[in-house]
Amino acid sequence: MHEGGREGDFGPEYLDLERELAVLLRRARASSGELAREVHPDLEPGAYGLLVRLEDAGPQRATALAAYFGVGKATMSRQLRALEELGLIARTPDPEDGRAWLIELTPGGRTRFSRVRAARRAEYARRLAAWDPDEIAELARLLHRFNGLMP
Repeated sequence: MHEGGREGDFGPEYLDLERELAVLLRRARASSGELAREVHPDLEPGAYGLLVRLEDAGPQRATALAAYFGVGKATMSRQLRALEELGLIARTPDPEDGRAWLIELTPGGRTRFSRVRAARRAEYARRLAAWDPDEIAELARLLHRFNGLMP
């Protein structure tokens, strides 16, 4: 509830936020599908984010990945199995716990992913060429802050 209003009585900024997020999410889903297919023709759209996380954070346990993305273990296991069958990730024993496995990009998976990620960054640079670098940094900061609110 915002100040001075009833529950459900929100200012126009919340309507604007809802509208812009709806457009962003719809476009992001379509873009993820395209990016996933560029990494591998059989890659599911949602799996691209897993590759981003593994590249950025390094080897991870499946449970840590599931928690990070807010999905169940069964969903994560299915997605990881598909990535493994495509040769994009591998499981290695966790040196801290012999019963657990770490998931990491294979050399081939890293090569494919890095090529697509570089092309995506070049596209961002092209689209945001008229923006000041501080504006781009502020957008990234605010999105990071917003993402931190998600369960």
